Amino acid sequence: MADAYHKPVLLDEVMDGLALTEGGVYIDATLGGGGHSRAIADRIGASGVVIGIDRDPEALVEAAETLSGASAQFLTYNGPFDEIERAANSLGFSHVDGVLYDLGVSSHQLDDPGRGFTFRDVGAPLDMRMSQSEDTPTAADLVNGSSVSELTTMLRENADERWASRISQFIVDRRNGAPFITAGQLIDVIKAAVPAGARSKDIHPATKTFQALRIAVNDEFGRLRRSLVAAVKLVKSGGRIVCIDYHSGEDRIVKQTFAEMAGKCICPPQQPVCVCLARSPVIEVVTKKPIVPSSIEIAGNPRARSAKLRTVRKL
Repeated sequence: MADAYHKPVLLDEVMDGLALTEGGVYIDATLGGGGHSRAIADRIGASGVVIGIDRDPEALVEAAETLSGASAQFLTYNGPFDEIERAANSLGFSHVDGVLYDLGVSSHQLDDPGRGFTFRDVGAPLDMRMSQSEDTPTAADLVNGSSVSELTTMLRENADERWASRISQFIVDRRNGAPFITAGQLIDVIKAAVPAGARSKDIHPATKTFQALRIAVNDEFGRLRRSLVAAVKLVKSGGRIVCIDYHSGEDRIVKQTFAEMAGKCICPPQQPVCVCLARSPVIEVVTKKPIVPSSIEIAGNPRARSAKLRTVRKL
C-alpha cells in the first residue's frame, strides 16, 4: 500500500507554499507513494493536472492507487527528476504552475531489504539504486572500486562524515581480502573504524556512510541542482517551487541554487571579489527562513524531524 512509502511531510505547508489554483498544472518531481500529489489533485479540481515523476517503477504503481478517484487528471513519467522538462514536454506541457520536491529516500525503499539502503538488515545487498532496472553502478561497485581518497571525498562532501578518512582506509584494507557484498560486511568495518567513544547514542555509526554512498550511486546532488534550474525555467511567471530537504548536503544545494537564481552572490565571505557572476534575479525567495515540522508532526512521523521546507516564486 502507498502508506508503506511515507506520510506526506509538512502537507499543509506544501499546499500553502504552492499557492494552488483551480485548473492548474503541477509537477510532483519526487512522487513516491503519491501522498502530496493526492492532496494537490483534490484541491485543483477536475480541470487540473498533476504530473508525477519517479525513477522507481514501484512508486508509480503505488501512487496510481493513492490517486485513484482523485479530482484532477493524474499523469506519470518514469525517470529521474532532472528530466523534468522532458517529462512535461512529453506529456504535452511547455509550462506548469508549480513544482514540488520532497527529497530523500522513501520509507518503502528504506524498509525493503532488497534495495540495500538500510543498515538495519545486515544481509541486504549493497545496491542503493533508486531504480534497480537501471544498469548503473551499485554501492558495492563504489565501495569495491574507489580509492581511499575517492571514498574520503565522497563521505565528506555527501555526508559531512567526521571519520571519512579513517573509514575509507579501513574499507580499502578490508577489501584486499574479499570484495564487499552485503550491508553487514560494510557495517562491521565502519564500526571498527569509528572509535566507540566517538559514537552518537542516537545515530548508528554507519548512517552517514550509507547516506554518502546512496547519494553518490544516484548522483543525487548533481541531479538536484540540474532539476531545480530546469524547474525554474518550466514554471510560469508567478508560479511556485516548493522543496523539502532532510540533511545538510541537500539543503546547501537548495539554498545556493535558489540564492544564485535570486541574483545573490554565493561566494564565500572571505572571497575578496565576486566570482560566481551573480545575475539578474529570475526568482524571489518566499521563505526567508526554512519552515520545519511542528513537535506534534514529528511525534506522529519521526522521519519528518529533520525536514526543511523552502519556497520560491518565479518572477
